[in-house]
Amino acid sequence: MDADTKQETDADLAQEVQGLLARLRRIEGQIRGIHRMLEEDRVCEDIVTQLMAARSSLDQVGVRLLEHHVDRCLCDDVAPEQAARNMQQALKMWMRMGAPTQHDA
Repeated sequence: MDADTKQETDADLAQEVQGLLARLRRIEGQIRGIHRMLEEDRVCEDIVTQLMAARSSLDQVGVRLLEHHVDRCLCDDVAPEQAARNMQQALKMWMRMGAPTQHDA
């Protein structure tokens, strides 16, 4: 990798990180809003709607992080056999992330 490509890659990474941090700040705001809704005894349907929106936002952060992980950590500058093993591990991680946990009520 030449110096120009390295600088572009570093700049892209910094931009990705800033984008993820901005998304996480918005999610924090959503969670604070849900907290207030509970304190104010708002309608349950409204609270659940906001919870679903926050979860969707968090899922999007997870997807972007996994995309980054695959692109930059698993497949960059590795042999094809290792890349295939890495992808299998990423798929297992994706399955764990995507499966909601069940709790007894």
